[in-house]
Amino acid sequence: MKDFVIKNGKKLRCGFTTGTCATAAAAAAAMMIFTGKTVESVAVTLPKGEILFIDIENPSFNVQGTKCYVRKDSGDDPDITDGVLVCADVRLDDTGKISIEGGKGVGRVTQKGLDQPVGESAINSVPRKMITENLEIICRQYKYYGGVTVVISVPDGEIIEKKTFNPHLGIIGGISIIGTTGIVEPMSEKALIDSLKVEMNVIREKGYDKLIAFPGNYAEKFLGEQLGIRGENRLKFSNYLGDVLDFATELKFKELLIVGHIGKMVKVAGGMMNTHSHNGDFRMEMLSCYAALYGANPDTVDEILSCVTTEQALSILERESIQNKVIGKISEKAEYYINKRLDNKIKTKLIIYSNNYGILNR
Repeated sequence: MKDFVIKNGKKLRCGFTTGTCATAAAAAAAMMIFTGKTVESVAVTLPKGEILFIDIENPSFNVQGTKCYVRKDSGDDPDITDGVLVCADVRLDDTGKISIEGGKGVGRVTQKGLDQPVGESAINSVPRKMITENLEIICRQYKYYGGVTVVISVPDGEIIEKKTFNPHLGIIGGISIIGTTGIVEPMSEKALIDSLKVEMNVIREKGYDKLIAFPGNYAEKFLGEQLGIRGENRLKFSNYLGDVLDFATELKFKELLIVGHIGKMVKVAGGMMNTHSHNGDFRMEMLSCYAALYGANPDTVDEILSCVTTEQALSILERESIQNKVIGKISEKAEYYINKRLDNKIKTKLIIYSNNYGILNR
């Protein structure tokens, strides 16, 4: 397993997922049953075959079996579950199979479209597979061919749940046991994109075929306060418009309303589908180019190029009486690239707004 990643020139420490925690706790508890000895650390095989050694806390024996805890380590990722304890209660039975259940502090699925069916504990399929495969290895090692029941719990899960997005997704009563690789990469872009797809799938399963998508909190506020648009079919996509368009096609949404500030949408008008500043910034170049197209003189073009914010640039365009023409072109190009990414399969409407001028592309 890689211990560090480099992000924006910084060396950041990796961590491990709640799924890895649950697997390690279950593996340690199973070993205690077969050896009769407490376990202080355990080796866990991750989905890609890497071996990770995890420390165990509070190992104990009870009448039914054994119990172990693992403390989540998110590395340098700003994860709300960092430091949380994940517990596994393990007991043997005569079922001949490995059963995995959720206990206190593990959420339960109440909406369609998630990794697990409605009514099941929110222990995702990859962690379930990890737990099963690691326990199968231990059972074979000790020549045991009976059944095993594993109950995963999170003592503080119900408290942490309130700080997560779970209730919005329809996961009630605790946190989710998740992870696709077993590893937490600091500020993982993949994790954010995966969560967007999950949220879109939930929206689709609720019966919505129309999606309202916006970049962030300011756009969400504009939607509610200025446009009066609220509802369960709204999605905050951050910088990942391109991925959302791909998922919208895959999930067969029929209509898509995109609402975004000019600062984001001018990047989309240049074909940028991940609008993070690390990927580039040509906002003033775009605005000055179209300003020149509609008659701005060299001094005005230079003034726009010197602007720090798009709001500043808009005030210059308004002064020169070319704001509507420039924004019209920006809107046209942004819609072109959006529809190109969608392969024209979804009916789409774009609203571009400004903090100072409201809706721009009337």
